[in-house]
Amino acid sequence: MDEDSGTAPTRPGKLRLAQFMYNPGTSDIAGEPAPPTRNFHSRSLAERQPASAKRKLAEDADAQSEEPSAASSSSPSPKRLSKRTAVRNRSLAASKYAPPSTYAHLALLPDAIAPNLLVLFVGLNPGVETARSGHAYAHPSNLFWKLMYSSGVLPEQCAPDEDRTLPARFQLGLTNIVSRPSRNGGELKAAELDDGVAILEDKARRWRPEVMCMVGKGIWDSIVRVRARAGRPKPVFKYGWQSESENLGAVPVSDEDPVEEGVRMDPDWKGARVFVASSTSGLAASLRPAEKEAIWRQLGEWVEIRRKEIVEAADER
Repeated sequence: MDEDSGTAPTRPGKLRLAQFMYNPGTSDIAGEPAPPTRNFHSRSLAERQPASAKRKLAEDADAQSEEPSAASSSSPSPKRLSKRTAVRNRSLAASKYAPPSTYAHLALLPDAIAPNLLVLFVGLNPGVETARSGHAYAHPSNLFWKLMYSSGVLPEQCAPDEDRTLPARFQLGLTNIVSRPSRNGGELKAAELDDGVAILEDKARRWRPEVMCMVGKGIWDSIVRVRARAGRPKPVFKYGWQSESENLGAVPVSDEDPVEEGVRMDPDWKGARVFVASSTSGLAASLRPAEKEAIWRQLGEWVEIRRKEIVEAADER
């Protein structure tokens, strides 16, 4: 791993939250990032043995199963945790591939995206409740919106039906590696995730987010797997910041390559930094609540610093 593998990307700035409040009359992104001048070091958690591929996909899903979250209690007794784990394992074992026709009656979830975001969050795929509601991470057991606020990524508590406002209000975006909905990730084929890797690389180049956050280890596993087939060495897994050598979209862009209107064309752009967060699914019980909070807080601290830097840079102009 490179020395910068645990280092958050940074640039200079001053926080003026009014710049990040939602204005219905505009969809422009507030502020303009300035060049980096400081390094933010964050600790990484211990490596964990990966679950089977199928179980990992099911745990990383958008938590639309009705199973209760194993993270709903901050200090569950071993007996309660064991019972929850048994229920979760039965649910995962029952999951099997479901073709797209199974959920063809459900609408696809559009991305919430804009040029030059601070963070573009990448989920596995929409769950059934999310697809029905038309809003991201909508199942009550999903911890996404709770962790976004408690970590400091969001300066105020938001609900699923505010998902489309995130780019304009907070320079945050939402997408998925697989677009079609399913009950959980166990109903997807690994090949579907692998096919989504090129799409994520393309979104990184077209929209130029500073960071792309994988909401679940299974998403990052797919990226690593696809890159390994092309001869790239597999990095040792850890949650949090990945080495800059793992950036997404770090491919030279020619004049013919499509870039979205409003994207800042920086010839020195090295791709979007990768942050791997814990799954927010209610089925994911491999990490304790405090461990999930610690992982997400690493990203939240970086976002808070960047917002201050952006405002400071704007004041200096």
